[in-house]
Amino acid sequence: MSRRDTIQMTDEELDAYLRHGHTVMLVTNGPNGFPHAMPMFYGLDADRSFRFATYETSQKVRNIKRNPKVTLLLESGSDYDQLKGVMIEARAEISKDLDATVDTMVEAMGRTANEMPPASSLPEDVKKKMAGKRVLIRVIPERFITWDHGKLASNETPNGLKDA
Repeated sequence: MSRRDTIQMTDEELDAYLRHGHTVMLVTNGPNGFPHAMPMFYGLDADRSFRFATYETSQKVRNIKRNPKVTLLLESGSDYDQLKGVMIEARAEISKDLDATVDTMVEAMGRTANEMPPASSLPEDVKKKMAGKRVLIRVIPERFITWDHGKLASNETPNGLKDA
């Protein structure tokens, strides 16, 4: 078995990792050819699609309108043997659906706070105020690249050699 195969997450591990995260790096293709990376709180659907609420006039929205190919990065760990993450190659769609935008904002805020009320319980004027000038970005994954260095043998060093 290759080292790459050893550290790859199973589908169950990936689902749990995505559910427990709260910030993902959204990378779009900037106007000058450089990657444009922004941290985003997210909502997550059962099919592993991500949702973000953001201002319609933001650079990331302009970038997606020009080129819908994006990359997401969710990672954790501070020491080599704790590194874990997923890089997702995906396509983004933009929507002006007010209810979906508010639902996403509530879910994303709930990931960072203890509890948020369900969006359905909010009055319409509160929803409109929350969503304001925002749009919904839905990101549909095409490819997952995962790693969990905790799966490596405890006596393996970062360069792949066994300690003597």
